[in-house]
Amino acid sequence: MSDFDDLLAANQSYAQGFSDGGFDGIARAGVAVVTCMDSRIEPLAMLGLKLGDAKILRTPGGRITPDALIGCILGVHVLNVDRIMVVPHTRCAMASGTDADIAERILTQNGVDIRGMTLGANPDQERTLDFDVRLLASHPLIDGRAQVGGFLYDVDSGLLTQLH
Repeated sequence: MSDFDDLLAANQSYAQGFSDGGFDGIARAGVAVVTCMDSRIEPLAMLGLKLGDAKILRTPGGRITPDALIGCILGVHVLNVDRIMVVPHTRCAMASGTDADIAERILTQNGVDIRGMTLGANPDQERTLDFDVRLLASHPLIDGRAQVGGFLYDVDSGLLTQLH
């Protein structure tokens, strides 16, 4: 028995009705979405897209981490991406304090010391969104090849607001 048996059983059911195979891996709608790992966000559904339409990159807080940047560059040059959406969300744990605040909370609650780790936390979501959008839009491997926009997703209403 495995701790993953329930998920493997669910996958068996999913695979029985699976009919979405056989197409290439490009982003058919030309979209890449960088958003948070929060389970309240369904990136394709919130944009009216379907499987195969977009590249989805998820990071804590929807921040442009080094891996997310690589994903965006590859999306632009290999996977048909010509629009990149950066989408943090309301009531995000990564906006509940600074890296030091979150590290202290983890130490207090769990006894695990992650102080000194770069988490990307910042309570000023508009400022970090502006930074991340400018980082992508001015990157020499993205600039002129893709439009970059910054949005805030409201986890309580499901609405997106464009901020940048």
